[in-house]
Amino acid sequence: MHIGILAPITHRIPPRAYGPWERVASQLAEGLVARGMNVTLFATQDAVTSARLSAVVPGALSEHPEMPPRAWEQMHIGEALRRARELKVDLLHNHLNFWPLPFAALVPYPILTTLHGAAMLEDEARLVFRRYSHLHYVSISRAEAAHVPELNYVANVYNGIPVESFPFYETGGEALVFLGRVSYEKGTDLAIELAQTMKRRLIIAGPVADKDRAFFKEKIEPHLDGASVEYRGVVDHIGRDKLFKEAYALVHPIRFPEPFGLVLIEAMATGTPVLGLDRGAVSEVVGDGVGGFVGAHLEELIDKARALPSLSRAAIRRRVEENFSLKTMVEGYVQAYLKVLERSSE
Repeated sequence: MHIGILAPITHRIPPRAYGPWERVASQLAEGLVARGMNVTLFATQDAVTSARLSAVVPGALSEHPEMPPRAWEQMHIGEALRRARELKVDLLHNHLNFWPLPFAALVPYPILTTLHGAAMLEDEARLVFRRYSHLHYVSISRAEAAHVPELNYVANVYNGIPVESFPFYETGGEALVFLGRVSYEKGTDLAIELAQTMKRRLIIAGPVADKDRAFFKEKIEPHLDGASVEYRGVVDHIGRDKLFKEAYALVHPIRFPEPFGLVLIEAMATGTPVLGLDRGAVSEVVGDGVGGFVGAHLEELIDKARALPSLSRAAIRRRVEENFSLKTMVEGYVQAYLKVLERSSE
């Protein structure tokens, strides 16, 4: 079976720091290759991969602001669709939102799309997905599939990580950690409120998008004293693991329906418990009372947080090993590929 993986080009593969969609595409490609499969990765020219690399875009768009994104994305998609035909891929696995879907009828191979939350969160994406609802889709959580039930789902496949590459911390630190895009939707301001109420130091790490700079300046910056609240910017995997070593808990007080939350399982892999608001897939991923605690609102979360010392950090990591490992994700996608190919041959 020859699988093509169409990756996003916003961040390099694997991402140097932030880039959840790219990280999933990268780890899936590596896992499929390790399983002995023939894999072509359509990404940027600076991608690092064990798969066959096919690329027309010189580098990640986030690292080259002089490159017009829409133009390069169109060339990336067009060249990938053409090259996949030349290479005779059996199936193209799309991780690039809805962009390739209008061309699915023009290529000789089936296209399987992992949603990554786009159909839940973006109005224009939902418009296109519904127009092409008959194509093949994978949800990354039951919550995501329930939010957009009209699509032709082949499977639900949870995101997975190489758990063995994450350190396990038998004991944590004293700080609360917020790791992710600093924004209103992600609830960074609520993380500050949570930390203040719990009388714990808060460490914030993650990118600030241009559209979120006003929010950062108004709601976050006034609290940054370096002592009670610290902002560390964007961190790579080494910085991420250091954060988790310092963490009493990861706080995830989001305001939007989270389709999965890769940072949740990354934290849990180290034994770090999660305090999250019950939006989207958070309770599905964390498991209230197992990987941390989930609350309907901040007051409930603060009340539940008193029981954090009773949680087993080994059990927190075990939840990731049993449900969200890279091996489990790879096997889930292989079964999805087989199902799509069987349907396409009918």
